[in-house]
Amino acid sequence: MSEVTADPTSDSGPELKRVMGPGLLLLFVVGDILGTGIYALTGKVANEVGGAVWVPFLVAFLVALITGLSYLELVTKYPHAAGAALYTHKAFGIHFLTFMVAFAVMSSGITSASTASRAFAANFAEAFDPDLGSGTAVTVIALLFMAVVAAINLRGVSEGVKLNVVLTCVELTGLLIVIGIGCWALGVGDGDFSRIVEFDTGERNAVGGVIVATTLAFYAMVGFEDSVNMAEECKEPTRIFPKVLLAGLIITGLIYVLVSISAVALVPADQLGEGDTPLLKVVQVGAPSFPTHIFAYITMFAVANSALINMLMASRLIYGMARQGVLPRPFGRVHQRRRTPVTAIVFTTLLALGLILFVGEVPELGGTTALLLLAVFTVVNVAVLVLRRDPVSHKHFKTPTPLPVVGALSCGFLVTPFTDRNPAQYAIAGVLLAIGVALWGLNYLAIRAMRAQPLDSGSSAE
Repeated sequence: MSEVTADPTSDSGPELKRVMGPGLLLLFVVGDILGTGIYALTGKVANEVGGAVWVPFLVAFLVALITGLSYLELVTKYPHAAGAALYTHKAFGIHFLTFMVAFAVMSSGITSASTASRAFAANFAEAFDPDLGSGTAVTVIALLFMAVVAAINLRGVSEGVKLNVVLTCVELTGLLIVIGIGCWALGVGDGDFSRIVEFDTGERNAVGGVIVATTLAFYAMVGFEDSVNMAEECKEPTRIFPKVLLAGLIITGLIYVLVSISAVALVPADQLGEGDTPLLKVVQVGAPSFPTHIFAYITMFAVANSALINMLMASRLIYGMARQGVLPRPFGRVHQRRRTPVTAIVFTTLLALGLILFVGEVPELGGTTALLLLAVFTVVNVAVLVLRRDPVSHKHFKTPTPLPVVGALSCGFLVTPFTDRNPAQYAIAGVLLAIGVALWGLNYLAIRAMRAQPLDSGSSAE
């Protein structure tokens, strides 16, 4: 295939509008990391490791932090949309690898958003009318919800990130309620905080249990990588990204550890792992007089925020790929008035609607999403080292050299079957990547056909 255009702004069309300052960016990062993961996965992590449920979240935070530093070097060095796909192409220059990395990131985002939409629909039905809980009704509500997300996305990133501010505050309030209940229990002696050092890993040893639990907990830490796809819509990205991304990772890591400690101190690990509403159980046990339906609404909005941010990320990723020449140029088209990537938004929304309508909930969503992103993070950590040979004229953040090495090894290890990961996650990831291979082949043939057209036929061979 032909070489990819190195300059993402080489297209004469309008560029994205820079509307995000450090405050909006911080809330975007925090809101993207918080959400579906911590609200749903605390119990599943407890099933693997017992009362020491905070340990896998801490390990996941450290792995994410190391990789986050690699992203910081790259996004301040190349402050454009496309994220991991851009870094992969600049480091290795292999179209197929670039496409598959981008497709893996996009797939994880759209699949998460689609499943979050169905979770929103289920919570909506439960909160307003339990009789709506049938499969058809949930599907219809999820489709309508995704259409609303698309409308917000089309209107503009400013509207999207402002709504993200509101939803982030709501989901953060829910987690602070859990932490507050835990602090109250500690003060009055109601909770059993001795559980937080108890390991119950079944037939595995403690280390094996923590590794398996970390593969789940890591899903709760992903999201920071989405922010790099908003680089072209940030004010002074080279200056603000390092402080903001590190602050977002530290805030969310601290919240996760405190929430998991509060949860297991109030609810035994075996009970916490039952069902899909672990934090609601914590509220019911720790504060019986608290109106639990309010917490159910908070959970619903937290899931909604995950869907919104994932769709913002996916559309910007497609836009960035098109501006780099990895996808046909029409995918990089920007709306003249709204200054939003209109074709990319329509394309990603159609994919999400298809998943909601024909696939429904994806088994092992959290583990599969983490699996795909851990593979991408392995490539990104290697790319940092390779791109040290590509100096740029402006100052940028630089991570200590040993950290990308540790990041590549740790992320790569968490991808392997040695972590005792559920085989279903590999099957789901394999199907998604196989679809990516098929799309790459179709794109390759389309580009060849376009370039084979004679110049005098009246068509433009770009």
